Amino acid sequence: MIILSMACHKMGSQGTNRQQTLKKSIMRTTIKITFILLMAIIGFSVSAQTTKDTKKQISEKSVKKARQEAKKYTNDGFYVAPGALPLDKQLENAWMKQYETDDKGLPKYIVESGNSVAESQTAAKLQATETAKLNLAGAITTSVAALIENNIANMQLNNADAASVTKTVAGAKNLIAQELGRTLPLVEIYKKIGKNIEADVRLAYDYQNAIESAKKVIRKQLEEETKGIQDKLDGIMKF
Repeated sequence: MIILSMACHKMGSQGTNRQQTLKKSIMRTTIKITFILLMAIIGFSVSAQTTKDTKKQISEKSVKKARQEAKKYTNDGFYVAPGALPLDKQLENAWMKQYETDDKGLPKYIVESGNSVAESQTAAKLQATETAKLNLAGAITTSVAALIENNIANMQLNNADAASVTKTVAGAKNLIAQELGRTLPLVEIYKKIGKNIEADVRLAYDYQNAIESAKKVIRKQLEEETKGIQDKLDGIMKF
């Protein structure tokens, strides 16, 4: 009986110990989960505050730039079309787009302007818009050319092949302009010059979409115009 009692007591003690160990394990796990959740909440709050601060700074800079520019345009005799946003608001939106960046710190939009003088407002706007699109294509081409030149250097192409690629890329601006999708109009202002009308427009285009469109155009051109580097095109266009 004594032995049985001792065995039962021992088993009871072991059971109690296991329960205590389990409780401690659960408690430690709960503390860890709580800590992780707390850090996640803090991180989210800091990130949200940083984003809020960044947007506020961009807004303040944009308003300042817009007011300065609006004053200059107004003094020069420019005006907006009936029903359009006020000049300062148009310019503020334009500067917001120009300052905006993605999560990698790259520009989110490419912003360019175009100017033209014609006998009618419609004709002036059309010509100015086409000029702005060409300027967008030029900016896109310059960005892609820099990326390609970096790849050319890393791949160690010979001088002849490198020159051929560079020439093809430089000549792709008009083709890229034709491939541009829907642009985002930001500014549209006019000025009377005698019997003619001067139009000044500003357009934006999504940076990543621009790069992808340019890559397709340039790759096709390289495939058609260059020889001996077909097996290296993937490396040249990898960006």
